[in-house]
Amino acid sequence: MKKTAEVIIVGGGIIGCATAYYLAKSGIDVIVLEGSDHIGNGGSSRNGGGVRQSGRDVRELPLVMYGIKNLWPNLSEELEVDCEYHQDGNLRLGKNDAHKAILTKLADNARGAGLDVRMIDGDEVRAINPYLSDEVTCASWCPTDGHANPLTTTLGYYKMARRLGVTFISGEQVKELRVIRGRIRRVITPNNVYEGENVLVAAGLDSREILTSAGIDIPMTNSLLECLVTEAQPHMFDQMLGTAEADFYGHQTKHGSFVFGGSSGLERYNKDNGTPINSSKTAPCICRGIMKYFPDLANAKIVRTWAGWMDASSDGVPSLGTIDEIPGLYVACAFNGHGFGIAPAVGEQLAKLIVTVKTDVDLSELHYDRYKAKI
Repeated sequence: MKKTAEVIIVGGGIIGCATAYYLAKSGIDVIVLEGSDHIGNGGSSRNGGGVRQSGRDVRELPLVMYGIKNLWPNLSEELEVDCEYHQDGNLRLGKNDAHKAILTKLADNARGAGLDVRMIDGDEVRAINPYLSDEVTCASWCPTDGHANPLTTTLGYYKMARRLGVTFISGEQVKELRVIRGRIRRVITPNNVYEGENVLVAAGLDSREILTSAGIDIPMTNSLLECLVTEAQPHMFDQMLGTAEADFYGHQTKHGSFVFGGSSGLERYNKDNGTPINSSKTAPCICRGIMKYFPDLANAKIVRTWAGWMDASSDGVPSLGTIDEIPGLYVACAFNGHGFGIAPAVGEQLAKLIVTVKTDVDLSELHYDRYKAKI
């Protein structure tokens, strides 16, 4: 089994697969180590599929705006798989003055970063999406947002990376990073030692423990998110939807079913023994919210539900790029549930950073050193 490469990537989710693909396009030899038995087994296959700019922290906006302009439009053709990408806008919905204040602040900040997003009233909302109830009194509207299929997109990157020669090893849980002569060099698993000139840790929530083995701590915690899928419905709309408090989001898929995600606020009481298991409380809470927003879906049957961990950072944005204390070590973690839509841009820019030491998008606002003590 191959154990050496120019770059070793820890984590076989969409971030790891995308970075591996773009590195391989540049002729770089890559090994990807995935701790579970399945590629994309974490958040990459357990999210609502949003490809959005609106509602994000402004520090993330340059990166996601770059990806939506330059990468997402042609991604299905490039990966030779139907990513089911729709760019039909995003409505973030509000029902009261408090919601309007939240949405207005987000929209104002985003416009300051150059994003086309504006506030609209309830009548304008229903002109865009007539299925929404009269309870919706306002929304932010971003016409360049959209959604895609997380599973096919992740597996598309995986397939193309393999075609370009990337070695993927699943069921290989990384336990330790080892620095040799002041530079990252070895990646240790229970049964093997891998060696590379560069190492990227993109292992979601597990990234914190893995990085700690090299003396690096990125503050992040786990948060359980849950999704549900309905039976197929007649075509209703193509927009991505969210809410002011981010407690509900979803879209209608190419096949007619709806994918909705949300939370009950009671996930902390879920007796799951550390595994991402659905709570009996959450799906009914999401469904009650759906029926208030979409009366026409009141009788739609739920086909299945699932849960997944979100790696939540202490300040709401991911850590990307170099670790200055350890040459050759890179990170891409703590995406706060925003990782799927930004993944193509993250993968492409990290690959450029590793190969050329430069990026097209300034990543400094997302650099790990923001956590260092200020003297």
